[in-house]
Amino acid sequence: MANLRQAQKQMTRRLLLESGLELFTTKGYAATKVDEIATAAGTTRVTFYAYFPSRTDLMRALIDERLNEALQRVRSPEHGSTAQDLVATVAGGTAEGIAAWLRRTADSWPEIRPIIRVGRDAAAVDLELRDLVERWMEEAISDIEDGLTQAGRFAPHQRRFKGVLAMAELDYVAQHWESADWKLTREQLLDELSASWVRLLA
Repeated sequence: MANLRQAQKQMTRRLLLESGLELFTTKGYAATKVDEIATAAGTTRVTFYAYFPSRTDLMRALIDERLNEALQRVRSPEHGSTAQDLVATVAGGTAEGIAAWLRRTADSWPEIRPIIRVGRDAAAVDLELRDLVERWMEEAISDIEDGLTQAGRFAPHQRRFKGVLAMAELDYVAQHWESADWKLTREQLLDELSASWVRLLA
């Protein structure tokens, strides 16, 4: 019985997260009300607050849980979260390793793109979320810096900024690859992005 109750709780929480993301995507974060999320999830306002103290907390869960899970980021005492495979890939510095990591990451773009877009929309009106979204990007930059440090590549003062440039490229491509008219297939796009990362980091 306890297991069934726990499964029901997990399902309700998942439905609230999914409904919140869908409504934030279609209506915008600022225009979406807690009651609408609860109704879309087939539950009540009271139940919503039993799982999330606020709309901000639901958005934080989307970033901290869904986004980090999709990108295989785990808790890290140094940076908040870390993608160990990204650190290892950058430390290895091979063209094959970088290309493989970018291809694996691209497979998650359809899942992560809505969360990142909604997170940025929410950050425009919610200071707590602005800090969270900025910190999340800084954590990814730190992974690249850590990989370069492990490998001893480049001067210490260069490593963080190389991470900034690499993540800026990846983020822009991930957010626009479906809508932009870049005259490239997905494979060609990933080949170009991989070549750019190799020049920048290896």
